[in-house]
Amino acid sequence: MQAAHAPVHEIASAQDAEAKAKQETLLTPRFYTTDFAAMDRIDVSPIRAEWDAMMAEYEGDNNHDHFQRTPEFAEEARTQMAAMSPELRQEFLDFLISSVTSEFSGCILYNEIAKHIENPDVKALMRYMARDESRHAGFINQSLKDFGLGLDLGDLKRTKKYTYFKPKYIFYATYLSEKIGYARYITIFRQLERHPEKRFHPIFRWFERWCNDEFRHGESFALIMRAHPHLLRGANTLWIRFFLLAVYATMYVRDHTRPELKQAMGLEPTEYDYTVFRITSEISKQVFPLSLDIDNPAFRAGMDRLFRLSQRMEAAKARGGLIGRLQQGALAVSAAATFARLYLLPVHRHELPRDVRVAPAW
Repeated sequence: MQAAHAPVHEIASAQDAEAKAKQETLLTPRFYTTDFAAMDRIDVSPIRAEWDAMMAEYEGDNNHDHFQRTPEFAEEARTQMAAMSPELRQEFLDFLISSVTSEFSGCILYNEIAKHIENPDVKALMRYMARDESRHAGFINQSLKDFGLGLDLGDLKRTKKYTYFKPKYIFYATYLSEKIGYARYITIFRQLERHPEKRFHPIFRWFERWCNDEFRHGESFALIMRAHPHLLRGANTLWIRFFLLAVYATMYVRDHTRPELKQAMGLEPTEYDYTVFRITSEISKQVFPLSLDIDNPAFRAGMDRLFRLSQRMEAAKARGGLIGRLQQGALAVSAAATFARLYLLPVHRHELPRDVRVAPAW
């Protein structure tokens, strides 16, 4: 389908960037807190050999020198940003802001867990992952600072709202967030590797090793879930199904509201999203006993409908007043019904593999 533009809220100042980062919508990254006592009780002894091998990789820190900008970075970025259309510039800035917020969200959550628990295995893991996410957030934020739009991450930590998630929700959602992040970044990296003339900002050169950090973070949560198999059985499969659909639907709607960004890379938004869905579905078979039937025509039609409803909700919000609020409410009900129909579609079921860990082979 042809993506339409969402109403543009121009990002022209640091204040605009901060307001964007603090937005609370279904499509914007959130900050989370959880049950620290429950996190302290995690037992990884059933997968000790895999766990120790993974922790050795974290300690080896093969990305310790990756997030260093070259002297030419800022000037190249300045030149390329000046050549962007206003629409592409806004979508790219929105991408950078949401990426900083998402990476910093992980940094905060992992730091808070490490600070509030004594479990040596989980504490060490959280410190390593917080280290990685801090590097990612700082590196992206530097690209915003090139244009005077850098976020005050300390202020963001103090003032952005926090959402409480039970540990199992953290495991499902964060596992998927890290794995879909890998799939997104590696798909973009491979495309721009084939078509370097479409690399409209130098930050994309860093995506390959960067996304391998995301992949390893996902592996960490896969090991935790496989060590606690009750999280992958019974009623919990309903939650797995919910988070798979929620993550895919959020990505689909968000990407289709930023069509210029993908088109500038030579990617068609729908094709790109389903490429990412396929990679993520294949990876997630390591730990989830089900995957969504993303090729079902009803699934694709439902995703398109969610996007169209999102666009109409934005228009109703922009209209304002009583009529605008009533329209938003009616459209929200329609979106919830569409999501429910998607949730009830048949899924693929499969056995979990004996070997928990997988390699970033895409």
